[in-house]
Amino acid sequence: MVKVLERSFEVVALGRDELDISLYNNVKKVLKEVSPQVVINAAGYTDVDACERKSRLAFAVNGEGAKNLARATSVLKAKLVYISTDYVFDGKKETPYSEEDQPNPLNVYGESKLMGERYVQKFADDYLIVRTQWLFGPGGRNFVDTILDLSQDRERIEVVDDQVGSPTYTLDLSRAILTLLEKDLWGVFHVSNSGSCSWYEFAKEILAQVGRDTVQLVPISSADLTRPARRPLYSVLSNEKLHKEAGLAMRPWQEALRDYLREKGLFGEA
Repeated sequence: MVKVLERSFEVVALGRDELDISLYNNVKKVLKEVSPQVVINAAGYTDVDACERKSRLAFAVNGEGAKNLARATSVLKAKLVYISTDYVFDGKKETPYSEEDQPNPLNVYGESKLMGERYVQKFADDYLIVRTQWLFGPGGRNFVDTILDLSQDRERIEVVDDQVGSPTYTLDLSRAILTLLEKDLWGVFHVSNSGSCSWYEFAKEILAQVGRDTVQLVPISSADLTRPARRPLYSVLSNEKLHKEAGLAMRPWQEALRDYLREKGLFGEA
C-alpha cells in the first residue's frame, strides 16, 4: 500500500512501536505531530482463531483502535480509511454481499471488526470503510505462500472446499483505495478481485500456475478442521458499487494471482 500511495501522496508509515492505536493519548499525540490529510487504518488483530481466545485484545485493536483513530481524525479534519472484512457477514446468502446487506458475524474477529466499522461511522466526519477478503501479496502470511511451501514438502495436501470467497491481491486493493481517495468518495465500499472460488479451487489454481499439478489436493469440509472460530461458508463481496461510483472494474483473481506468482519468479515454473 505504501508503494502505491507514494505515487500520489507523501506517506508516513508507522508501525505499532511508533503508533499503538489501542491507546488514545498515543494516537492523539502522534497524529497531531504528523497532521495528515488522510489516515489509513491498516492495523488489525487478524488471527481469526486466536481472536476467540484473546477477545479482549481483538476488541482493543479492531474496535477501540478504530474508535481512537476516528476521534483523532475528526479533530484534525482528516479522512479515515478503515480496512474491514467479509467476516462481518454470516455466509448464509447465496449471492454476493452488497454494502447494504446486514452484517451478522459468526466469530469474535468479525464482531470486533464490525465494532470498528460502527465506531468509524459514529465518530469520524469523513471516512471510507473498505471491506475486502482472502488477501494475498508480498510482505505477510497468506494462503498462496502457504500452499507453495506445503507443495515443496508434501505429496498430499488437505484443503477446505466448502468456504467460498474471492481471492484478492493486495496490490489491486491498494490501487482501488488510491482511486477512492483521488475521487474523494466516502462511505462503505466492497473491494475484491472478481470471480469466486473455494479454498480448494484456489489451491488447485495456484499449483496449476506454477506447474506442480502432481501434488494431490484432497477436499475436506470446514467441520473436519475443528477450528475454534466459525467461518462464513459464502462471503463473496459484490463490487457493483465500486464500479458504479468509482468507475473501477476489478480484474479476475486468476489474473491477479498470475501477476503475484510472476513477481515471485514462479509462474509457469515447471
